[in-house]
Amino acid sequence: MIFNTFLKETKELMREGRVRIAFFIVVLLLGIAVWISARQYQNVNEQYESATATERGLWDNQGEKNPHSAAHYGTYAFKPKYPLSLVDQGVDKYAGTSIFLEAHKRNEAQFSAATDQTGLARFGDLTPDFILLFIIPLLIVLLGYNSFTKEREMGTLTLLKSQGISNWKWMLGKWTALFLPIFTITLLLFLFAGILLSSLKDFGVFNWGSLFMMLLVFTIYYMIFTNIVLLISAMTKKSGISLVISLCVWIVTCLAAPKAASNIAESKHPYPTRQEFAANVLKDKKEGLDGHNPWSKEAKLLEQEVLKEHGVDSLHQLPFNFDAYRMQKGEEHEAEVYFKHYNYLKDQYTKQSKVYRSLAAISPYLPTRFLSMSIAHTDYATHWDFADAAEEYRIATQKFLNDNFAQNSEYGNWRYQADAEFWKTLPKFEYDPPELNAILSRNSSNLWIMGVWLSASFGFLAISIKKI
Repeated sequence: MIFNTFLKETKELMREGRVRIAFFIVVLLLGIAVWISARQYQNVNEQYESATATERGLWDNQGEKNPHSAAHYGTYAFKPKYPLSLVDQGVDKYAGTSIFLEAHKRNEAQFSAATDQTGLARFGDLTPDFILLFIIPLLIVLLGYNSFTKEREMGTLTLLKSQGISNWKWMLGKWTALFLPIFTITLLLFLFAGILLSSLKDFGVFNWGSLFMMLLVFTIYYMIFTNIVLLISAMTKKSGISLVISLCVWIVTCLAAPKAASNIAESKHPYPTRQEFAANVLKDKKEGLDGHNPWSKEAKLLEQEVLKEHGVDSLHQLPFNFDAYRMQKGEEHEAEVYFKHYNYLKDQYTKQSKVYRSLAAISPYLPTRFLSMSIAHTDYATHWDFADAAEEYRIATQKFLNDNFAQNSEYGNWRYQADAEFWKTLPKFEYDPPELNAILSRNSSNLWIMGVWLSASFGFLAISIKKI
């Protein structure tokens, strides 16, 4: 009975011109979106390789120079483009791609793709994640809104009941006929993306496990939508009413709920403005050691402490250059200040994420979106992780330079210059994003929420079928 119902529903769907046209449009859009994303991915990879090699060449070929001058000269940390960003670009468009690393200051990521776009970008981009998150659920609505209502309207419901059809088998046949073509499209997209990505030059090894985990997330998302659409169709008597209610659910779930969640999270846990953040950082900096000011109270206290520690009466008697030592201590103080204030920003982000999770009960879109971005390494958490890694590298670089200055010159000797080969001994910046297991552990609440959505939607659908 399940197979017969499946065949009947499939034949009816294939006979309808609206279904064939809708499938053709969705497949065409997916193909175009993947092609555009692949071209963009290759382009960004080429830019990354070129920028990384050029910047490292500039650093290595500075020639003889004072290490502190090199610290102010600075260098860049570039954020890699990860393979699964081809499927879900996440926040990559809005987050910067490079961070300038210099003495005394922690900079934010710059040069986001959104800053280079025209006003037309406000209408949205054609990307695979846009189609996966918005268009395919809309396709499910189009295909399934009249699955049960048409039986009432055509008078076939009485005939089916008279034949003693099992409700759950009937429901399962209809469910399979609606879900299978959606799953087929999704599976083909991910397989095509996997084959394409495995043949492209990327940074790191392409992970098929992450790709299939993302496929599983979207499969559950579509199963939930399939259940919701069939539930609405089973509980209404007219196809028109079912279509309107299903479209309203799609609008609330995919459009209104994410925006409302964003506004609520921002209002409850707002970020400080850029001006407030800079003012707070500057205030805390002034309360500690300034490495460039040898006459400040903190500098004099440090001087007395170092003299006492080494048992000498003059800074000239120290076995290292105290100027460089003082600048390194100033760097350490400033690093602590930045650590404090950026941790506050991350705490606000964590609180906002909790608000999103608390509102996931009104929309399966939210946990799906967060999981997809996390697996693709295009979420804010990965961006924060990259920024923290860049900051750790900046701190290590400043210590590397100040230690050379301190150990190879005497107090008051600002004319010291490091050898031209010295710069090449600085390790290159490397960043490895979190592994899949760590990502799933970090998103365990989102996995639980999706599980609850799936179980509840199946449960309500089964109850509604019994009442037909």
